[in-house]
Amino acid sequence: MTEHTNQGTPPNRQHGATDHERVTDSVGGSIAMRSDEVLDWPRRIHRFFHANPTAAPAIVLIAAVLAFSLIAGERFLTPFNLSLVLQQVTIIGALGVGQTLIIMTMGIDLSVGAIMVLSSVVMGRLAVDFGLPPSMALLLGLFCGAVCGAINGTLVTKIKLPPFIVTLGTWNIFFSLNLWYSNSQTIRSQDIEAVAPLLQWAGNSFSVFGARITFGSLMMIALVGLVWYALNWTAWGRHVYATGDDKDAAELAGIRTQRVLMSVYIVAGVICGLAAWLMIGRIGSVSPQVGTMSNLDSITAVVIGGTSLFGGRGSIVGTLIGALVVGIFRNGLALAGVDVLWQEFTVGLLILVAVGIDQWIRRASA
Repeated sequence: MTEHTNQGTPPNRQHGATDHERVTDSVGGSIAMRSDEVLDWPRRIHRFFHANPTAAPAIVLIAAVLAFSLIAGERFLTPFNLSLVLQQVTIIGALGVGQTLIIMTMGIDLSVGAIMVLSSVVMGRLAVDFGLPPSMALLLGLFCGAVCGAINGTLVTKIKLPPFIVTLGTWNIFFSLNLWYSNSQTIRSQDIEAVAPLLQWAGNSFSVFGARITFGSLMMIALVGLVWYALNWTAWGRHVYATGDDKDAAELAGIRTQRVLMSVYIVAGVICGLAAWLMIGRIGSVSPQVGTMSNLDSITAVVIGGTSLFGGRGSIVGTLIGALVVGIFRNGLALAGVDVLWQEFTVGLLILVAVGIDQWIRRASA
């Protein structure tokens, strides 16, 4: 009886079912495999670019370097010229880091350039006109950037105004305060050098194999590394990504999204203050008219760098690559004798291509 109840399906039926399943699996599997082979590479490409936001801008950067080395000749690939490109994108790269944090949370900041200039004027006037110690003037300039960022964050998180409208309004406000506080006057480089050389320190440079590397460029790279670490290896960074990807889901997971957004705007403001220090080192003087439109350049670097305008996806390293792409294109086209008009045309075209690639990746991953 034991043998009868525990035998299960007869051996011939087992073999028959197995053979049938093998035939079905082999036929269906081959059909599925063939259909996968047709769709496999496009899907792999989509998934690759979605998982690696910096891949597309990195490919563009490498292609641009190779192309301009042929178009512009030997002058382009000289260590001095490449280091010059790095110097030219230092300020935009720093501002782009703060802009990336905001765009990752489905926002946008049109006031970063005005915050930077206002912070530089605060640093310059406090040190030169009011005689404060340069280190104190520098810290108060960074604090000014933090306050401006907190104002933007409060209007977005507490008053619930759209980030675009908020920063469009504060851009005009900060720019007006900048002109009022500076009396529309430039603080000369000689005056800063005599009283507060610390403010110009970022513009000092050293030579490496013919390349001129400024301390400001190294500070910008260090800033990129620091924020990259914060985004990828801290709880705060994970909360930033989660808030930008799906704010409602993040709140259900216990993330205080309003606090995260406020912290993002404050950090971005401090970064704008740091960019103000870099700008003083770059141009040597403090001018209320220089850099007020840097907000557009920072957005350009972020978009070309692969950060999605819809939030939740992006990379700080990609922003640095995006800034370098813009710098390489402008420098290479200038060496090739292309008019400035067509240089700006090319940058605009790059923006459209970058947004198109982002849309394509989002549709593919949806």
